[in-house]
Amino acid sequence: MPALQFHTPITPVPGVDPAELAATLAPMRAGQRLRHLYATLGPRMVATTSFGIQAAAMLHLIAEHAPKVPVVFIDTGFLFPETYRYAEELTSRLSLDLRIYQPNLTSARIEALWGELWNDGKAGADKYALLTKIEPLNRALREIGADVWLSGLRRSQSQTRAERPFAEQQKKTLKVYPILDWADAQMAHYFHEHELPVHPLASEGYVTMGDWHSTRPVVTGAEGGAEATRFDGNKYECGLHLDSGTPDFQI
Repeated sequence: MPALQFHTPITPVPGVDPAELAATLAPMRAGQRLRHLYATLGPRMVATTSFGIQAAAMLHLIAEHAPKVPVVFIDTGFLFPETYRYAEELTSRLSLDLRIYQPNLTSARIEALWGELWNDGKAGADKYALLTKIEPLNRALREIGADVWLSGLRRSQSQTRAERPFAEQQKKTLKVYPILDWADAQMAHYFHEHELPVHPLASEGYVTMGDWHSTRPVVTGAEGGAEATRFDGNKYECGLHLDSGTPDFQI
């Protein structure tokens, strides 16, 4: 089986300066940002969602302000059953243009060939992310023809996101964060205002959501907060939201 490699140099998206775009978006409200992005870059955009704990807010904003933008859902094959059901509920309610992408290898085949990669240190976790998340996203961007990626990352979610700008270049893809500056209180208010359903596992103490084998609820009194609930606290990012210079990152 050939190795999955995507060593692509950083290539700015034609006609867009990330720093200038970030400065333009900064004073706007989230809905304004999405409308501006759709008016200027609409045919080139794609959004992603994991249907996580707070995903409904970003998806509702897209449905309201940029409804024609395709929404990519990477189904790793290792998600919680509740996540799959939540995805069905939100997709129907918001009439999303959902595009589902899966790894080229089934979950059973991955485990048969490499075992529990998520328990095999950093090298195993990186290989797991490449097989189940990065390769499908690369394929989605190529097939949809997008070079502008909308993501619902927020600075308050983790230390790794605290200094991100509203737009940044990652290889050939321009990544934009319309709700980057939202605090938890603003997120909660948006859910209440629009009567959005919460992820079923939120009531069980989950504050972030990923694969069943690498996500756990918050433990009362434990250190680390949300960042400690993923990959046993060894890392927070799922494999897609990495530093721009990371090898094997998306196109």
